[in-house]
Amino acid sequence: MLDKRNELNAWDRDHFFHPSTHMGMHARGETPTRVIGGGEGVYITDINGKKSLDAFAGLYCVNVGYGRQKIADAIAAQAKNLAYYHAYVGHGTEASITLSKMIIDRAPEGMSRVYFGLSGSDANETNIKLIWYYNNILGRPEKKKIISRWRGYHGSGVMTGSLTGLELFHKAFDLPRDPILHTEVPYFFRRADRSMNEEQFAQYCADKLEEMILAEGPETVAAFIGEPILGTGGIVPPPKTYWQKIQAVLDKYDVLLVADEVVTGFGRLGTMFGSDHYGMKPDLITIAKGLTSAYAPLSGSIVSDKMWQVLVQGSDQLGAIGHGWTYSAHPICAAAGIANLELIDELGIVENAGSTGAYFRSELAKAVGDHKHVGEVRGDGLMAAVEFVEDRDDRKFFDPAKKIGPQVAAALLERGVIGRAMPQGDILGFAPPLCLTRDEADIVVRATADAIRSVFSNL
Repeated sequence: MLDKRNELNAWDRDHFFHPSTHMGMHARGETPTRVIGGGEGVYITDINGKKSLDAFAGLYCVNVGYGRQKIADAIAAQAKNLAYYHAYVGHGTEASITLSKMIIDRAPEGMSRVYFGLSGSDANETNIKLIWYYNNILGRPEKKKIISRWRGYHGSGVMTGSLTGLELFHKAFDLPRDPILHTEVPYFFRRADRSMNEEQFAQYCADKLEEMILAEGPETVAAFIGEPILGTGGIVPPPKTYWQKIQAVLDKYDVLLVADEVVTGFGRLGTMFGSDHYGMKPDLITIAKGLTSAYAPLSGSIVSDKMWQVLVQGSDQLGAIGHGWTYSAHPICAAAGIANLELIDELGIVENAGSTGAYFRSELAKAVGDHKHVGEVRGDGLMAAVEFVEDRDDRKFFDPAKKIGPQVAAALLERGVIGRAMPQGDILGFAPPLCLTRDEADIVVRATADAIRSVFSNL
């Protein structure tokens, strides 16, 4: 077994191109390789036998937990019966049609159809094309600009990487590209004017958006995209009344709203969708991770009835829509989605995310919130973050070269718990499986408090 582990490590460094990885350090062996061998519930185990509580659910995605036999059986049965058929020119499978109905039944009011892809990135690429198509059909060829937010995350493609507002995803890629714009991030803790309360800051963000729309020309601005709660940008809930104020600006200038619910869809905030949680009224909703709990790759663009009617008008004018992926509505992935959504209902996952999430965030704040280097403990549902500062009174941040966030994440892993060092700040993030129990939440809190003590005692 030791020989096999060594062989895998060597193959990994010599042949595997990892995403979001320091390529040189990994290839030279300066960062560890960890080969994951199995998982059960909220735990994963690597091939060396090390067991870790995964308090980030993979990448916010293994919502029902690892090792769910029901989903594995659904995948196997579908693969045996019909592994693949395409969805072009009206073809479907029982799984893809059934899953579409299940999604619309759970979606916010006014949503009509689901277009399936494989990742959140390709779903947002679909959204961009649909937005442009929609405005062309309506005879508004200039109305094409899409406004995103700094620190938002919407994918890693050319256009979706442009929507993303994080410098890591722009460096040396010639991004962002036109016609993507970025406006103020609703990050209350990092607001420039600390005299503002939450509602004042929310109004400031809405005012900055309106200023941008007016400066660009409302006739050129097509859509605004946002995560209900910022995810990779720091796990940042919106300030009070933010979405209501943003919605008013969008309605005033006939700008579509895209709710990127790749992270929040299907229960993460204690509601089926984050749009419901914050009172958003989207025209498009992006879904992925929680749709199958990552047991198979599947994403979707949920299209509102308002947009659907215009898309139908477009087909009547132009013929079949010229957009499609080979693996759209893949039946194996759709079967995984059906079983996953059934499990979410059977296990009361959405309700647990709300109640256990509130408990987890409360206990985390009690345990570490008063630490002199903890600037803020925040979150919503089963999402939480701890942001570290050099001086909490002056809100002075650490030199990024000190890598405080990564140090705490590494110390946490040594204690058997996985958290995530978030980009562009010393922020430790949590987004555990939605089946997390209070006892498991306590394990995460104790390990986090101990990791923080350890790192700062050695600083």
